[in-house]
Amino acid sequence: MIPALLGLRRPRLIVSPVLIVTALLTACGGDGGGGDIVEPPPQPAPVASVTVTAPATTIQVGETVQLVATAYDALGATLENRAFGWSPSDPTVASVSTSGLVTAIAPGEVQINATSEGVTGTIAITITPGTLPPPPPPPAGPPGLQEIASGLRFPLYLTSPPGDERLFVVQKGGVIRVIKDGALLDGPFLDITPKVLSTGGEQGLLGLAFFPDYATTGRFLVHYTDQSGTSQISMFRVSADPDVAGPAESVVLPVPRPGHAHNGGQILFGPDGYLYIGLGDGADNDGGRGQSLEDLLASILRIDVSSAPAYTVPADNPFVATAGARPEVWSYGLRNPWRFTFDRATGDLYIGDVGESKWEEVNYSSAAEGAGRGVNYGWSQMEGRHCMRASGCSEELTLPIVEYSHSEGCSVTGGYVYRGAALPQLQGRYFYADYCGGWVRSLRMEGGAPVEETEWPELSPTGLVTSFGEDTAGELYLTTQEGKIYKIVPR
Repeated sequence: MIPALLGLRRPRLIVSPVLIVTALLTACGGDGGGGDIVEPPPQPAPVASVTVTAPATTIQVGETVQLVATAYDALGATLENRAFGWSPSDPTVASVSTSGLVTAIAPGEVQINATSEGVTGTIAITITPGTLPPPPPPPAGPPGLQEIASGLRFPLYLTSPPGDERLFVVQKGGVIRVIKDGALLDGPFLDITPKVLSTGGEQGLLGLAFFPDYATTGRFLVHYTDQSGTSQISMFRVSADPDVAGPAESVVLPVPRPGHAHNGGQILFGPDGYLYIGLGDGADNDGGRGQSLEDLLASILRIDVSSAPAYTVPADNPFVATAGARPEVWSYGLRNPWRFTFDRATGDLYIGDVGESKWEEVNYSSAAEGAGRGVNYGWSQMEGRHCMRASGCSEELTLPIVEYSHSEGCSVTGGYVYRGAALPQLQGRYFYADYCGGWVRSLRMEGGAPVEETEWPELSPTGLVTSFGEDTAGELYLTTQEGKIYKIVPR
């Protein structure tokens, strides 16, 4: 049928292309609807006008305002889905994004244009100077010491609960005091003096750690030497008075000791929420405990106390599957890790380990390396970086990043990495001291090695440095055996 139609030839007969298409559609059955003619789709109406609106036409330097452009046809009907190009009349006064967001740059008046299909709408925006920002504070001065409390009895630690501005000071004899609003409160927060054996030089109430959820549960832990010489990790709770603890004690972990020395003392919650406990080797004679995993001494322990007073051992502790080893052990080969810390910004572990007869040391393990997980720090094969055996030392030992001889001091006091705001020039520096020498030094770790090692005469207090402390804001403190508390501040 189609060839016949195309072959029609009659004199003076002109066949319209529309008629041919119509005939073809009719002959082929069209769309099944009786041969209707298909009409082309309607063309969109062109843009006849553009308007620009804003929630405010006056803004201050530095502020922004979102503009809205609308296109209309010749009859005033809104046209949807039309693209707009935006431009300011003076880009030094204000800028405008491709979405119509105006940012004020300088005082003045500016026309903002929105164009679609060659048709432009405008709006006038006035920019005012506004309120100038305050000038930056003057740079912090060099660090110095500010005495904030005195008259304490052998203070040897200071800490704060998470988010709490109070300072809690641990005294060797068994009392914890509170500094609140800059004043030392008269009564004790906790007094367990009858329970504490503190006659030995390294015995007493040694450590304090507040649970991460202290604000809601009131739970905290202490580390002390009891009357039998055992190191006790015990839990208490705050009373109805937030400045006084309740008397009820729940023992979490007792650790018997062979002697009165090298008790360790530090307890703290790590970045992972687990409790870390520092224990020395327990006596003047190491007895092989430094290199043994069969007891808890000469180690840093890691336990889960979320259900305290019961505790569990985290499944990823390094010696959980080691036959004969105590699974609580996290790091070992430590003589007396009096104070250790995790950098609150990086999670790196720093340990001040008190030496024996010749060398004091600071140990380090980055978070990337496991923050001390399974590390053997060498005691008693080594003191500092020096082998104590004629037959040599194991190659698996981890050497300290710092050592100093007893010609410079007698007992390292580990500290903290500064993460406060008052002295930004000290950010990232680890501070430590010596109990006898009275000096304070710092270093910064870079590429796994200490750099910028500095001694700070202006931070040397009058007295024997027993410990550093850190408040909830990351500012640092020093405690002295003579009963004073100092804060490191800009001079």
